[in-house]
Amino acid sequence: MILKIHTKLSLMNKKALAIAKIQEYLDRQNNIPLNIAITGETGSGKSTFINAFRGIKDGDAGAAPTGVRETTKKPTPYPHPNYPNVTLWDLPGYLSDVGFEKFDFFIILSDNVVQRMKKKFYFVRSKIDNDLRAQKRSQREFSETETKEQIREDCIQSK
Repeated sequence: MILKIHTKLSLMNKKALAIAKIQEYLDRQNNIPLNIAITGETGSGKSTFINAFRGIKDGDAGAAPTGVRETTKKPTPYPHPNYPNVTLWDLPGYLSDVGFEKFDFFIILSDNVVQRMKKKFYFVRSKIDNDLRAQKRSQREFSETETKEQIREDCIQSK
């Protein structure tokens, strides 16, 4: 009887130890820093995207400055308010000496064509609403669906 109890306690201790090790591993994974570079042409909406991603409005305290001219002169970090290990980096529109190696991946914003880089990236085609309004003003028979499809095809062809 005592042997059975000792064996059960031993198994419970091993399970508890295994669970603790797994939890320790998961906690470590959740705290690995993730540096996300937001890049693209001047005026493509990088800072606005960063603010939206972080759930804050342009002009709020701690927001990335936005404007019609280039507002980001040097790589600037913006921590995510809900994920302390995630940092979004607002990069200047001109890409000189920003230290590409320190970023885990890139989100590239563009209001037109972007060429591939030798890093992983997500392609975000911005300002489609502006293009749709301009197209609607300039065409007698405007089709939003056809215009969106044309933009989509242009993005695919340009990669």
